[in-house]
Amino acid sequence: MIPTASPSPSLRAVSHGAGGVQTEEEARVVAAYARRKDTVPPDRYSFFNPGNLFMVQTREWEVLRLLRRLDGTPLASKKILEIGCGTGHWLREFIRWGARPENLTGVDLLPERIAEARRLCPEGVRLTCGGANDVQAPDASFDLILQATVFTSVLEPRVKQQIAGEMLRLVRPEGTILWYDFRIDNPKNPDVRGVGRAEIRRLFPDCRIELRPITLAPPLARRLAGYSRWLCELLQACPLLCTHYLGAIRRL
Repeated sequence: MIPTASPSPSLRAVSHGAGGVQTEEEARVVAAYARRKDTVPPDRYSFFNPGNLFMVQTREWEVLRLLRRLDGTPLASKKILEIGCGTGHWLREFIRWGARPENLTGVDLLPERIAEARRLCPEGVRLTCGGANDVQAPDASFDLILQATVFTSVLEPRVKQQIAGEMLRLVRPEGTILWYDFRIDNPKNPDVRGVGRAEIRRLFPDCRIELRPITLAPPLARRLAGYSRWLCELLQACPLLCTHYLGAIRRL
């Protein structure tokens, strides 16, 4: 799989079939994730890895700046959902930023990731193993919904549209969908596919969409961060060298 700046893998929540039967797309994602586990170096997502640390810290700066600009109110009162939550890294970040555990919900396709999230997250966080196109929650339940490197891993257009529709169903009219995902392909990895501006607009029609390239290309960050953080920051200022979109999606 394409390496990401997040310690949780990008092969995450997709659609569950009726009655919990695994769909073909789910089976593809699960198989790809199983292959990836044997190829990722054990320290890839360690905070002691300078490249990973640089990507995580710069991403945090950009996410907090975006949230502050969109809505300066504290996160303590916000109901937050993450689809494809992995082991709960982002959920724990939201708590660190002021969210209450009882206001957080995470959904992920892989049971072993949910089990690890339950071990790592504080009590009160609701965690469910299931698909992102069938979240068991009423309409307009959440103020903020995050997807981080989920759509990259879903290759079937119909499933992508289902997931986007479910996110729009669940977000409150004045709420925000927070988007963080690859905007370009990795020619060495056929299991994932970058999602560009035009596709995001098709997935979320009748929405106001803000997107900004962030995250220095992971191969560059991993190679250079241990030698010069300043050089990484300089290179990251060039949008062409940034591999992800960070964005906010809101209803018109």
